[in-house]
Amino acid sequence: MAVKDQANKRTVKVSDFLSAGSERLKLEVLGGSSGLSRLIGEAAINRPGLGLAGFFKYFPEQRIQVIGLAEHAFLDAMSEADRSKRSEDLFAMKVPCIVFTRGKRVHPEILALAEKYKVAVLRTPLITKHFVNAATIIMENLWAPRQKIQGTMVEIMGIGVLIEGTSGVGKSDTALALVQRGHSLVADDITSLRRDTSGALIASPVKVTQYHMEIRGLGIIHVPSLFGVASVREEKKLDLVVTLCSRGKEPECDGLQSKTNMRHFLGVDVPQVFVTVEPGRDLANVVETAALNMKLLRLGHDAEKELDERLMSLLSEGRNASE
Repeated sequence: MAVKDQANKRTVKVSDFLSAGSERLKLEVLGGSSGLSRLIGEAAINRPGLGLAGFFKYFPEQRIQVIGLAEHAFLDAMSEADRSKRSEDLFAMKVPCIVFTRGKRVHPEILALAEKYKVAVLRTPLITKHFVNAATIIMENLWAPRQKIQGTMVEIMGIGVLIEGTSGVGKSDTALALVQRGHSLVADDITSLRRDTSGALIASPVKVTQYHMEIRGLGIIHVPSLFGVASVREEKKLDLVVTLCSRGKEPECDGLQSKTNMRHFLGVDVPQVFVTVEPGRDLANVVETAALNMKLLRLGHDAEKELDERLMSLLSEGRNASE
C-alpha cells in the first residue's frame, strides 16, 4: 500500500488522553481539572529537565510534560522559593498538562500553580520509561486520522479483507461463511479505519456492534458465542478490498479486471478486486482465494505475470500457444 497524501491532524484534548489511558496508564487528576480541555499539540512526550533548570530555548511546550524520578529529585533539592519559581516558569509556557510518574508526591506549590494557570496535574504509579512508551502509543492512536466506511472486515489466513458492495448484495452472508470456515470477523457492516505512523490502515469494529453480525432472516447474532473466541479479532491491518458487484450494473464486473485496481482511504491505496455476484456462486470460496492470491503476491509469486511470460516465451519460439 502506498501513502498518497497526508490527512488533516485530529484535535486531541487532555481529557481525551486521560480517558484513553485511564486503565493502561492508571492516571489520576490531582489538580488543575479545569485545564482538561487544553489541546495537546504534538503526539510526542517530553521530560522538562532543561526547562526546570531555566533553559526554555526550543522547549516543546505543546507536548505532555512528564516529571520522572530525576526531575522530581531535582525539584526536591531546591528551596521552596526556587522550586516555586522554576515550576511557575514551566506552567507559564502553557503546557497541556504535567504528569508525575512513580506515584511521587506532588509539592503543594505545584498544585497551587495548576489551579492558577489552569493546567492539569496528573499522577501515575508507572515508572517513567513504561509510562512514556505506553503514553506515546496512546497519543499516536489518538492522533491517527480516522474514517468510518460501509463494509464487513474479516481476517483470512493473516490477510485483512474488507468486503464491500451495495446493500443486500451479500457482504454479511459471505463473511459468515468465511467465519464458518475458520476465519475471523473484525467488523460487520460498518468498519472504522485509522492510519498509523507507518502508513498502514488498521481496521476495527464500531464498539456498539463489536462481535455482532446482522444476518438477513436471522437477525442479530453474537459471533464468539456461536463459533468461539477465535472467530473474532479486535483489529486487523487492511490488505485487500473485495467489492461484490452485479454483472451489467457495474462496468468493473464486465470482462477481465486489471490488477492495478485500487481503493483510496485516508491517503493510502489498497489493492481492490471485483467479484461478480451470480446465482449459485460460492462467494466465500472466491473471496478466500483472492486473499490467498494476495498472500502469494506478497511472497513474490504473480500467477498472471508468470503465465504472460510463459506465453511470450512460446510465441518467441514460434510455437503454438495452445500446445
